[in-house]
Amino acid sequence: MKNIVQILFSSILFLAFVSCKKAENKDFYESGTPPALTADRSGAIPLSYATQDQEAITLSWTNPDYMFTTGISSHDVSYLIEIDTAGANFTNPDRKSISIGGDLNLTITQSQLNDYLLNQLVLAVNVPHDIEIRVTSSIGNTIPLYSNVLKFTGVTPYVIPPKVPIPPSGQLFITGDATDGGWMAGGGVGVPTPAQQFTEVSPTLYTLTVHLIGGKQFLFVPVNGDWGNKYACANTSSQPADGGDFGYNGNDNAWNANFPAPAADGTYKITVDFQRGKYTITQ
Repeated sequence: MKNIVQILFSSILFLAFVSCKKAENKDFYESGTPPALTADRSGAIPLSYATQDQEAITLSWTNPDYMFTTGISSHDVSYLIEIDTAGANFTNPDRKSISIGGDLNLTITQSQLNDYLLNQLVLAVNVPHDIEIRVTSSIGNTIPLYSNVLKFTGVTPYVIPPKVPIPPSGQLFITGDATDGGWMAGGGVGVPTPAQQFTEVSPTLYTLTVHLIGGKQFLFVPVNGDWGNKYACANTSSQPADGGDFGYNGNDNAWNANFPAPAADGTYKITVDFQRGKYTITQ
């Protein structure tokens, strides 16, 4: 009996020891070093339509060397490059964010940076602007680490063709079961005007205040009563009801899906920006 008790006691001690060893082997985050961000230029970043394919800037940063209880992590670190206007402290909802895998550098061409400034940050053309860039590192559920901030002055975006072709006739109409006029019949039979005709604010910007039926769909057409050309989104189910990207005359894989209307009936203002290739719906 005594031997049995000793064996049981020894077994319990062994299990407790193994459990402790397993707990000791758990991988816990301990520390990391914020990435050090550098660039191959400082001050101004020249931009020109004539040299749009050339490099604007190359960014490089150091590995944060995330330290866990088992040592330095061997897993790939994810990085997020952020470009924002100076003084916004990267809180601007229109700031440009670029996701990077495990690379430690990124080259941005002049056309790419110009596009970020015009169509994402919505900065005025031919006007010098001050911008800031930083990189954020992360791995799993660890706390993000923020790099130093690089500042650039006098960055001047240039004029580029609109992202989406503008209506050649200078007219734009809305059609669909989300509208009171329903889907146009085609063959010259269009939607009621002026109720469903946009106002041309500029050659690249159109607006319309219109009643929409909640949960239905619509499209934009440049010629009333003609289905030959249309403006659409890429995927109805994933398109936000308050707007997003759009395109012109796509196929089944791009810019061929109906726009979704907001969930509730109401009067909405639709703004279509061909320069940026985006539209918004506000109430």
